[in-house]
Amino acid sequence: MPKKLIIPSNIESIYNFNGKVEGFILGIKDLSINLPCYFSLEEIAKIIKDLKGKDIFISLNKNMHNSDLNLLEEVLTELNKLNIKGIIYYDASIVNIAKKLNLNIDLVWGQEHMTTNYLTINYWYDFGAKYTLISPDITLDEILEISKSTKSKLLVPIFGYMPIFTSYRHIVDNYLKTFNIDDKSAKYLIEKEGKSYPIVDDNNGTSVYSSNILNGIEEYSELNNIDYVVLNSYNISDKDFNVVIDLFNSVNSENKNLYYEKINEMFKNADKGFLLKETIYKVKNND
Repeated sequence: MPKKLIIPSNIESIYNFNGKVEGFILGIKDLSINLPCYFSLEEIAKIIKDLKGKDIFISLNKNMHNSDLNLLEEVLTELNKLNIKGIIYYDASIVNIAKKLNLNIDLVWGQEHMTTNYLTINYWYDFGAKYTLISPDITLDEILEISKSTKSKLLVPIFGYMPIFTSYRHIVDNYLKTFNIDDKSAKYLIEKEGKSYPIVDDNNGTSVYSSNILNGIEEYSELNNIDYVVLNSYNISDKDFNVVIDLFNSVNSENKNLYYEKINEMFKNADKGFLLKETIYKVKNND
């Protein structure tokens, strides 16, 4: 079975779930987006030391600006000294800087909605990205086809809310200021066509997440040739997430249907996302 990576919601959950999974995806303050929490270099170093050999991936998935480059080089230099499995990147500057600094860390191509085909994955593989974080927008069959057609090791999102949109504009804050609304919530909701989409406005801008939780526990057993699956704890309590981890740890061909229903009963808004549903583009009104 694939190894399980968790995107944690806080530092306590890392230690609470450490014995149940093979690794974690962690973010760095000011250089990461779309994660429930972010850490300093000092915190990352301590976590790695405490976890003793767990597979740790660092997500530097922000679209970098010129003003970020000095900090980015400093962070990459320090991360190169730590026992890290890979660095997830969105911005291609990281590929160039990694070559410039002669980093001894594998790179993970993770451009969210773009990691959808093996031809581009193989292109980045030749540039040093030995891993790919697969987009949650493609089907199970497409994921399996990619796995047969690339040397890249794959990280596949299998559970949780998925980020669907990011803007550097502070959309929520601007709205609140325009209408003189005093609301300092950490999370908001967009209501559209009967669905609620979590939206976060922080120092990085605005991020919108899927209305439903991806529940791929039935498909988990079909990903035997995949290296890692990713479980995202964003907007899910540690108590509920712990139950989900236990289900993934004990799922098999005989109980996978039951476990799928258990998760659906827990959250009421879980589904299979695009795992069994192809994306079809339709021209509206013949335009």
